Amino acid sequence: MASADTGSPRGEGPLVSLSKVRVVRDERPLIDEVDWVLRAGKRWVILGPNGSGKTTMLRVAGGRLWPSAGTVEILGRRLGTVDLRELRGRVSFVSGAVARELRPTQRVREVVASGKFGALETWWHTYEDDDWARADRLLADTEVGGLGDREFGVISEGERQHVLLARALMGRPELLLLDEPAAGLDMGARERLLAVLGALARDDSAAPLAMVTHHTEEIPPGITHAVLLSGGRVLSSGPVDEVLTSESVSECFSVPVVVGRDGDRWWSRAGPTRSG
Repeated sequence: MASADTGSPRGEGPLVSLSKVRVVRDERPLIDEVDWVLRAGKRWVILGPNGSGKTTMLRVAGGRLWPSAGTVEILGRRLGTVDLRELRGRVSFVSGAVARELRPTQRVREVVASGKFGALETWWHTYEDDDWARADRLLADTEVGGLGDREFGVISEGERQHVLLARALMGRPELLLLDEPAAGLDMGARERLLAVLGALARDDSAAPLAMVTHHTEEIPPGITHAVLLSGGRVLSSGPVDEVLTSESVSECFSVPVVVGRDGDRWWSRAGPTRSG
């Protein structure tokens, strides 16, 4: 993947810092007392069961959700002292919610180009020839270069994830956040997407990233750090090899599992149950 098209981290301090962060809805904490720091050059996975608070944590980290309590700093700016419109323009967010907001009859290259301004339609802004060339190049970099003239609504779910990734990179983000990018994909589509994400994660010039998933098999090569969330709380956080142990993942998902690594890919399977 061309490094000139992926953005680059800026500054020496933390890019994201969450301190004692809580998000409460209907008197129930979705995340509770969460501490997390993402620094330049790191690639994180946020892993946990359904309802553990993963997406909530990611949305707070991207300035898409205001916390009920705690301190949040994003790209050196503290929430409450910064214009969120300016801040969100520096953070790209890939999720199913973004796909649902896009008009399905748009051409794929229009979808990608609109990411330059974080817009939903290209007619909201003016684009130069270089912008269209960049959109085409990013489609090629994300392995869907032949889709530029297709309608976004008729391509496959797997292809859409590649297009959304290209769109996210169009704005040269300083931080890239992905919410379950492989959810609902078949094995072939998943592996094609993970190959692209792995190339991005291994690119030292690319923006730092964090991604949410339920499954160890969906962790792309190049991920350096992991967070385990359960019940809205951080169970473990740090280098991926230290965090993703059979014991800690079993505790996180409340089921015995064996976790391992085959080369640069993670796997998990049911472990022995405890008797008597």
